[in-house]
Amino acid sequence: MQAWQVHENGEPSEVMRLEEVERPEPGEGQVLLKVRAANINFPDALLCKGQYQVTPPLPFTPGVEICGETEDGRRVIANPVLPRGGLAEYTVADAKSLLPAPDSLDDAEVAALHIGYQTGWFGLHQRAHLQAGETLLVHAAAGGVGSAAVQLGKAAGARVIGVVGGPEKAKVAAGLGCDVVIDRRSEDVIAAVKEATGGRGADVIYDPVGGDAYRQSTKVVAFEGRILVIGFASGAIPTAALNHALVKNYSIVGLHWGLYATKNPKLIPHCHQKLTELAASGAIKPLVSERVDLADAAGAVQRVADGVTTGRVVVVPGLNARQQEGAGA
Repeated sequence: MQAWQVHENGEPSEVMRLEEVERPEPGEGQVLLKVRAANINFPDALLCKGQYQVTPPLPFTPGVEICGETEDGRRVIANPVLPRGGLAEYTVADAKSLLPAPDSLDDAEVAALHIGYQTGWFGLHQRAHLQAGETLLVHAAAGGVGSAAVQLGKAAGARVIGVVGGPEKAKVAAGLGCDVVIDRRSEDVIAAVKEATGGRGADVIYDPVGGDAYRQSTKVVAFEGRILVIGFASGAIPTAALNHALVKNYSIVGLHWGLYATKNPKLIPHCHQKLTELAASGAIKPLVSERVDLADAAGAVQRVADGVTTGRVVVVPGLNARQQEGAGA
């Protein structure tokens, strides 16, 4: 079978190689899955660079989130067990962690439903306790993680302000349902948020960026507001000024979604049921901006690493062949 292999750490486009490898053999408690679609996440790029908290042995296959098919034909959501990730024709996953794929979504959308939307749901509801009528500010609102938070915020009845970088991403954020869109490249984010909220600020701030975005968040968080620390896509990990949190009376709330798998695993299928219901009602729908063939995965991972994509980029093995068949029909 074909699988992308990383033999040394570096930029994805430089170190990922498409190779013929043996089909993986599932270990105890694992299942073999045919990859129907694999969503590219920022951690896939970090894995290639050797900068992720998990460091699989070399060589490894990236791909931490897929829509897969079991040997008995069930469509499922899975997180492949590294080092045999999902950017391949087949992978393996823990049988107990499989979740049923919602019928309302196609393969690519299913592949993009799990990590980003679970992170958003746990962050907004389990950690920040977002309430209807509150104002939610989402940094990188047109990205994969941010777009999920925007949709979940709207579904919860919040007023959503999206911060993006550039006019094209501003259009995407507006299409997602943001009530206010701020282009950080052409606008003063702090002034724009204060104007949009009548000087009050945002009740909940969803920050997967870190760096300067976090600094801006501390200037526009409302009284008794909550800043959700989701990640550091900017590469800069800020240092919190706790005296500032004290005098402004706001909370800094961390979220490591992966911990729930060991600390409170029952919440993950509960969250999935909520997401399935929201998807069935049309309240959420993963924004898949690109669908690429397995052969084009390295370039796609690089674009995600470079921050030039919107929504989700999903790898669909056999896509080129299907498109050629369709063109010839």
